Amino acid sequence: MSWLAPEPFLRGTAWLDEGRAVRADPADLARLPWDLAQRAALPIGVRLEFSVAPGTRAVQIRYRAAVPGGADPLREIAHCFALWQGDRCVREVFTEPSEEATVTVALPPGTGPFTIHPPESQGPVVLGLRAVGGTLCPAPPRPRWLVHGDSITEGWWSTRPAHAWPAAAGRALALDPVNLGYAGAGRGEAATAQQLAGLPAELITLAFGTNCWAGVPYSAPQLYETTRAFIALVRAGHPATPLLLVSPVLRPEAESAANALGATLAQLRTAMEEAVRDLVAAGDDRLALLPGRDLLGPEHLADGLHPNDSGHALLAGAVAEAVRAEGFHHVARAARPARPPAPRPAPAPAGGAGARPGPRGFRPEAARPRSPAGNSRE
Repeated sequence: MSWLAPEPFLRGTAWLDEGRAVRADPADLARLPWDLAQRAALPIGVRLEFSVAPGTRAVQIRYRAAVPGGADPLREIAHCFALWQGDRCVREVFTEPSEEATVTVALPPGTGPFTIHPPESQGPVVLGLRAVGGTLCPAPPRPRWLVHGDSITEGWWSTRPAHAWPAAAGRALALDPVNLGYAGAGRGEAATAQQLAGLPAELITLAFGTNCWAGVPYSAPQLYETTRAFIALVRAGHPATPLLLVSPVLRPEAESAANALGATLAQLRTAMEEAVRDLVAAGDDRLALLPGRDLLGPEHLADGLHPNDSGHALLAGAVAEAVRAEGFHHVARAARPARPPAPRPAPAPAGGAGARPGPRGFRPEAARPRSPAGNSRE
């Protein structure tokens, strides 16, 4: 069977730039902070979703990806493809790291739909896919859910891409999560808000704020106004789209410690929550707040900041419950699923390697948790 173009099978995509899934508008990178633009080059949360004809034995995926250095202790498991059906991981397939390769993923009996999570931290670019012993077709589209935040939203310290809280909540809500979390960023950047406004969506969640305590310090009044301005810019493109804001989760070292502008994380969190409540009181009836302080305990944080797998699961459950309680999932499902922007022309199959890998790498289930590539960015 001939290779099929990957674009109809891709989910979780915001923009396609010459066949590569990226998470910031490639025509608008100059207005973004460099760290955000760097993280946006990684296809976090992008996956393949498909159904197959009865009797189809496997699916083959042709791809390019970065190759970890020979000294990387996780090199042999860096190229992992995880097959999911519903809320269950069916199997994981590991390939020898190579700049361009083909992986064969055996399928269980049944027609699907199935989801395959590629090794996102290695910047994979899917070049094509095909069925073995049958046929496959793209899975039906689901309502599109934009999820913006920082490294916690990006999924740091989850041991698998599918364990990150946006992915887990997306499965629970039967939505198509588009992960727009950026490690080290997520500080209420106005350009990001305008890019969100230009993307089609049936539901939007904002979950930033912890990076406004350190790195680029904010005062509480400053973050109050930033939150209002960010939402106003998003509303310019989504005047009636359901929007849930999740205030920062627990960060023990920052709760009562003042930053360079004298604000504790507790004060910054309160400022964000007051901004949302004031906007709701002013008439935004499609805006809701999920206070983040009590969603996680210290035991759910891998490093005092980023959730471990149990923390991501708790956060996913809390977000899904909040979306349901507000009735936002009904609104999202009633809306027609939006199609992603048309892709730019794809390059010829031969060529260079994938994007530079980011710090959130793959960790085997049995491995002792470690800081992603030794990087301490938030």
